[in-house]
Amino acid sequence: MCLAIPAEVTELLPDDMARVMMDGVGKVVSVALIEDLKVGDFVIIHVGYALTRIDPDEAQRTLALLAELGAVQSEFLS
Repeated sequence: MCLAIPAEVTELLPDDMARVMMDGVGKVVSVALIEDLKVGDFVIIHVGYALTRIDPDEAQRTLALLAELGAVQSEFLS
C-alpha cells in the first residue's frame, strides 16, 4: 500500500527541489513533476517527490483525517 501526504511548499530551491512542511516537519523534496509551483501551494508527497498540486482545503481535510487516524491508532494500541 502506498501513502501520499499533503504538504505546504515553504521554499523553492534550485534544481527542481523545494522545502515543504508536513505537520510541523520540514523536508526537501523534488518538485520536478509540477510546473509553476509557488510558495504556499499544497502538494501531495510520496517517497520524496511532489506528485501533484492539491487544493488547500482538501489538504487540510486530509491532514485532519490522518491526525484522527493516528489518535485512534494510539488509543487502540495503549
